[in-house]
Amino acid sequence: MTEIDLKDRRILAELQANGRLTTLELAERVHLSPTAAAERVKRLTRDGYILGYTARLSPERLGRGMIVFVEVKLDRTSDDVFRDFAAAALANPDIMECHMVAGGFDYLVKARVKDMAAYRVFLSDALLNLPGVRETHTYAVMEEVKNTTVIAL
Repeated sequence: MTEIDLKDRRILAELQANGRLTTLELAERVHLSPTAAAERVKRLTRDGYILGYTARLSPERLGRGMIVFVEVKLDRTSDDVFRDFAAAALANPDIMECHMVAGGFDYLVKARVKDMAAYRVFLSDALLNLPGVRETHTYAVMEEVKNTTVIAL
């Protein structure tokens, strides 16, 4: 893997802001030729700096306006329980993020659902049935102050 320079960081910043830029637009913004810009994007992708491109969707318009964070404690902390829990979390489409954490609980889960009624179904039918779950604590989001995928460069 190669080190990245200031031009590479500028390319990454521009693509984070707008992943739909054409090669010509990107080249103009970072003061490179289109060929040089395209080669750098290929290298940044090959080296794993660029993981892919997605469209940002409106959760509210798609009936997923409610965010919940759930602390999950497992009944035991063994490799098989961690593996089974992670596999089940990956398979659940309501779970947007799942992080194993150090501290007073084992996992922090972020989920998007339609409303509180949908959350209750998610909790009882999905989350509490995940392998090894002993206890959960839920935090319903009242206001989303900041939501970004931008990484500071």
